[in-house]
Amino acid sequence: MNLRFKLIQKAEAKLVPYIFAGVGVRNLNAPSSSGFTVNPGTDFLIPAGFGLDYRITPAISLRYFSTFGYTFGDKRDNLATGGNDMQLQHQIGITFGFGKKHDADKDGVSDKKDKCPDTPLEALVDKDGCIVDKDKDGIADNQDTCPEVAGITAFKGCPDSDNDGIKDSEDNCPNVAGKAEFKGCPDSDNDGIEDSKDKCPTVAGLAQFTGCPDTDGDGIVDSEDTCPTVKGTVEMGGCPDSDGDGISDNKDKCPTVAGLKERNGCPEVKISAKTKEVFQKAMAGIQFETGKDVIKKTSYPILDNVVSVLKENKDWNVEVQGHTDNVGNYDANKSLSEKRAVAVKNYLITKGINPAMLKSSGYGSDMPIEDNKTAAGRAKNRRVEFKVTYEK
Repeated sequence: MNLRFKLIQKAEAKLVPYIFAGVGVRNLNAPSSSGFTVNPGTDFLIPAGFGLDYRITPAISLRYFSTFGYTFGDKRDNLATGGNDMQLQHQIGITFGFGKKHDADKDGVSDKKDKCPDTPLEALVDKDGCIVDKDKDGIADNQDTCPEVAGITAFKGCPDSDNDGIKDSEDNCPNVAGKAEFKGCPDSDNDGIEDSKDKCPTVAGLAQFTGCPDTDGDGIVDSEDTCPTVKGTVEMGGCPDSDGDGISDNKDKCPTVAGLKERNGCPEVKISAKTKEVFQKAMAGIQFETGKDVIKKTSYPILDNVVSVLKENKDWNVEVQGHTDNVGNYDANKSLSEKRAVAVKNYLITKGINPAMLKSSGYGSDMPIEDNKTAAGRAKNRRVEFKVTYEK
């Protein structure tokens, strides 16, 4: 009676070493014709040893084992050695396993080794008896519609790469989250036109302009509309022409009153001969301290005549223009002309002229009316002019 312990417990191991020990009895007897001299009899025996199985198939193994037997007497071998009788025995042979393994789910893996003992018939299983999951998505191949590609339970193992709720096989844009109505493709600006067909995919637009906007709703797409935030006409490039004078408001200096093209949309100003004479005298007669913007007192009567004209024509917009000759530094001349125009404007305001009627500009030597090569010409170029730019 032996107790055997396998040193390798794996069921699939090819080489299985083991040790054993036990108890037993031995009866020794030999006929005289055998050539052995023994004392017949039965002894109590303790066997122990080691062995090695080499598995050729699960049912067939090549076996070697060695047994050492020890008795508690020295009666059988006729040798007085001073020790009890012992024996060493070596055996080699082939073992055969009979019977049939129990495999409840008939998957080819015995119940003893089967970690999934209830797999369906004909299901492909691994060495542990569990259904194969090739794509490692946690869904067994027999329940996985896409067994070669990792997927999700919601689509029976098929993937939804962009997580938009539309499985890849039905998604025209599988790598970009989209909408069901566009078969998985996106509409980034939510204008009802999918990005692939939208010429302006990041700005909400209209179908008639292939997804591009018409902010002011004038029927002209913003990219072609000079005034995209104000309703206009095609003829005006998308800009309005409020006064109907054929000049768009963005180019019309008098956008609420019909005017002339040559006057940038402003109407022709009707100036009497008497008024023109006043302005002519002012142009020639207004004098300043040399190199300064201080008006000489002798010029006050001339300016007072201008005041009278402006009070009679309160619907005018008037530009006070300062001009110089070309003697000296250009920038200094221009600065001086601006200061002199401001000085005249301020004088008119102190005399009761509405500031809203007036604006001042300095042109330096840019707009001569005579030749600067002569003293007389330079004198005429140093002037202040009054230009009526608009009549309400």
